[in-house]
Amino acid sequence: VRKSMVLLKNGKSTNKPLLPLDKNASKILVAGTHSDNLGYQCGGWTLEWQGLSGNSTIGTTILEGIKLVVSPSTKVVYQKNPDADYVKGQGFSYAIVVVGEPPYAEYFGDNLNLTIPLGGGDTIKNVCGSLKCLVILISGRPLVIKPYLPLVDAFVAAWLPGTEGQGVTDVIFGDYGFQGKLPRTWFKSV
Repeated sequence: VRKSMVLLKNGKSTNKPLLPLDKNASKILVAGTHSDNLGYQCGGWTLEWQGLSGNSTIGTTILEGIKLVVSPSTKVVYQKNPDADYVKGQGFSYAIVVVGEPPYAEYFGDNLNLTIPLGGGDTIKNVCGSLKCLVILISGRPLVIKPYLPLVDAFVAAWLPGTEGQGVTDVIFGDYGFQGKLPRTWFKSV
């Protein structure tokens, strides 16, 4: 997991990186459909042919990994799909938004537009429009991210990390460096 993650963006400018994240932040918002869902982290051909949603196997979700690595004094608040009004004025130091595709295998995953499904785009807009934020994309392939890049401070492709969500948090909090590379340039549009 640590070796496969790809850093796509780090900072709204090169001299203001967001990553590695501060483990001692006072309050962190964690949002998105894939933050606390082992089935979504695993993808298809794992728990079942088409995969599953939910925490129906042993492992660590990304949310659990965040709670394990941050300071005991850091308050971690989880909201699956917060609205923009909720995000404002809550005193969050930054946000981590984890979105992506539901599990699929073979032709069940066919998708002609390759947009981020399950309301992920709305979650990115609601959260990253008001806070410094990292977006982690859980998917088996590149998806259209161009509309969201101006909003986010950092963007990471975590692919399908399986049951080891702490492998993701080990890298975003700086215990290990990013090593993953893209074999091709990430597309701008379908």
